[in-house]
Amino acid sequence: MPAIRGSTVLGENYREIADFCEENREPMFITENGREKLAIMSIDIYDEKMGRLELYSALEVGLNQIKDGETTTREELFRHLNSLIAQ
Repeated sequence: MPAIRGSTVLGENYREIADFCEENREPMFITENGREKLAIMSIDIYDEKMGRLELYSALEVGLNQIKDGETTTREELFRHLNSLIAQ
């Protein structure tokens, strides 16, 4: 469950927030006037989430290529890979 704090804690409790995000591996939401304004997370979690986003994007491209009939044979794939390796 994400933690929610008011904006005043950001400056006062940086270390607590950083520790929470690193130890719990989840973001902390910072509010202002009762409305969510920021999501703070550890850089490790950020990198994981960005990596997943890139993977999902690549998978979507591949699925669309399959749907559109933009496929290649195994032989063409290996020929292409071998040409890349030979460079």
